[in-house]
Amino acid sequence: MADILTPALGESVTEATIAKWTKAAGEPVRKDELLVELETDKVSLEVVSPADGVLAEIRFAAGDTVTPGAVLGVVAEGAAASAPKTDAKPAKAAKADAPKADAPAAVVDIPVPVMGESVAEGTMGAWKKKSGDTVAKDELLVEIETDKVAVEVSAPASGVLTIAADAGATVKPGQSIGSIAASAASGGDAPAAALASVPAAAPSADAPHLSPAVARVAAENNLDPKAIAATGPKGNITKADALAAVGAAPAVAPAPAAAPVPAAPAAPRALAPREERVKMTRLRQTIARRLKESQNTAAQLTTFNEVDMTAVMALRNAYKETFEKRHGVKLGFMSFFTKAVVQALHEIPAVNAEIDGTDIIYKNHYDIGIAVGTEKGLVVPVLRDADQLSLAGIEKGIAALGKAARDGALTLDQLQGGTFTITNGGTYGSLMSTPILNAPQSGILGMHNIVQRPMAVNGEVKIRPMMYLALSYDHRIVDGKEAVTFLVRIKELLEDPQRALLDL
Repeated sequence: MADILTPALGESVTEATIAKWTKAAGEPVRKDELLVELETDKVSLEVVSPADGVLAEIRFAAGDTVTPGAVLGVVAEGAAASAPKTDAKPAKAAKADAPKADAPAAVVDIPVPVMGESVAEGTMGAWKKKSGDTVAKDELLVEIETDKVAVEVSAPASGVLTIAADAGATVKPGQSIGSIAASAASGGDAPAAALASVPAAAPSADAPHLSPAVARVAAENNLDPKAIAATGPKGNITKADALAAVGAAPAVAPAPAAAPVPAAPAAPRALAPREERVKMTRLRQTIARRLKESQNTAAQLTTFNEVDMTAVMALRNAYKETFEKRHGVKLGFMSFFTKAVVQALHEIPAVNAEIDGTDIIYKNHYDIGIAVGTEKGLVVPVLRDADQLSLAGIEKGIAALGKAARDGALTLDQLQGGTFTITNGGTYGSLMSTPILNAPQSGILGMHNIVQRPMAVNGEVKIRPMMYLALSYDHRIVDGKEAVTFLVRIKELLEDPQRALLDL
C-alpha cells in the first residue's frame, strides 16, 4: 500500500482544499498519473500517484480542507489494472473486444474546483465550447475568475458537453457547472469519430473566443471579430484590440447610406446605453481590498526626487546591441533601477524590513517585487535574490515573470515573499504618482516617464532626460531621514553608474 500525501504548499501556506479527484476508488492508476488537484490561495497543485496499482481508498472528498503531509488516499500496489474494470456494466459490454473501456458510459459532472482558502465563490468566464460540442479529456473548457487568479477548468472525460452555468454566473466550489456524456461505443475512438462528424470546430474557426467586454465593444460598433488583430495571450482578442479596431475596421453597415442621416445617431444610442453596471471581477475586488487595507494599516508617506537619466541612457545605447547578442535579452532600464535599489537597501536596511506585531523583521535577502499590469489587473511577481544577479540575469528574470503574468501562468511561489517593490508607471506615460505600499513591505519605488526638460547644469541651461522618482514608505518603521537618504542614493547610482562598480 502506498499513501498519497499532501505536498508542501509554499511559504506561509498552511492548508489547501481538495478541488477534484480524477479517479474514483477502485479504478486502476499508473505511477505519476494525476490523481487529485489541490487549491490554495493563488494556484492549484497537482498530486500524482506514488505507484502503479488500484486507487483503494479516498480519505478526503472534494471540498475538504487538508494540511501538508495529510494522507489523501491509498494506492494498492501491484493490483491488476483490468480487475476493477471488469465489473463495469457487463450488459453493455457484450462484445469481448473492448477490454479497456477508457471512456465510461456515464454522465460525468464538471465541478467547480475549490479556489483557495477563504474563497467562497467565483465568476464564470466565457466557455470555449458550447452545449452539444464534442470535447476531449483535459481540454480547457472555461476559466473561473477568483480573487487572485483565473482557475482553468478542463474536461474530466471525453464526450459531449452540456453547459449548466453561463458566463458571468456566480458559482461556488463543488457546484456542477456542466456535464459530459461520455461515449461507451468505441472507447477512446468515439470522441475522435464524433469530432470528425460533428462540426465542433466551426465555432473556434468562425468566431474567435471573446470575453464579455470584447463582445460588447464588437456588438456596439458592428465589428467583425475575425477582422480584429489579436494581441492577447494564447491569441485572444483583448478589449484594447477591439477599441483599436473601432474606426479602423470597416463597420458592417450599408455602404451607400447617404439618405438615412437621422438613423445614424439612433443606432449607436440603441446599442450603447448611457450607463452600464458591471460587477467587479474577483481579482479587482481583491486588489481594492488589499490596497485599502495597506492604507489603513501603515503610516504611509511619499518622498520625491528626480534623476537625470543621461548617463544610464548613454550606457544603454552604447552597449544594447552587444548586450542582446551576448545574453539573448534586451538591456532595459529596470535592471539599472533594480541594482540601484538593492545597493540602497544594503545601506538603509529599515526599508527592507517589515513590522510583525511589536517586532521588526530585518530581511537579509533581497527579493524584489516587480509590478506587472495585465489584462485582468495588477500582479507583483517576485525576482528572487536580486543581489546575486547580473544585469543580464535581472533582465531575463523580469522578462520571464512578465510573460508568466500576462499568460496567467504565475505560481504561488512567484507571487509571495517580496521584500521591496518597484512599479513603473512610466511605461503608460505617468509623470508623477504616489504608489501604495505592497503590505507588509515598508517601501515601494515608483518610476515614471522620462521627459526632456531644461535643467541648470554648471550654470548653463541644458536639455536633459529627466525622471521623477517616488518612494512611498511606512513611517512607523522608516524615518524621513532614512527615506530621503535611500532615494538620494538611488539617484546618485543612476546618475553615475560607475559608483556601483567601485562600491562608492
